Amino acid sequence: QVQLVESGGGLVQDGGSLRLSCVASGNIFSISIMGWFRQDPGKGRELVANIRRDGRTEYAEFAKGRFTIARDNAKNEVYLQMNNLKPEDTALYVCNGIRVATPTGWDDYWGSGTQVTVSS
Repeated sequence: QVQLVESGGGLVQDGGSLRLSCVASGNIFSISIMGWFRQDPGKGRELVANIRRDGRTEYAEFAKGRFTIARDNAKNEVYLQMNNLKPEDTALYVCNGIRVATPTGWDDYWGSGTQVTVSS
């Protein structure tokens, strides 16, 4: 059974920084893409950033220049460094793994999320 568990969220002031972490556990051979999404009741779920196994990255426009995604393939971990946070970044940040290879095949998995709240 594969599980993704996020950590690092919290309350921060406008302009502050947070570093999110996500670890994937279970009998995992490899993970093609790891990423972060965010969701709130008003906007639904949107991509923040993702990173392929070879290190190629993709960022949402709002994340460019402020957020940095990284991963550790050996540990099946993905990180999101968020700088210059703004109140509109307030959301539940959710980690996902796309094409996770296990002894039973390939599948996609999601974590339950970590809350980020930015106060003005």
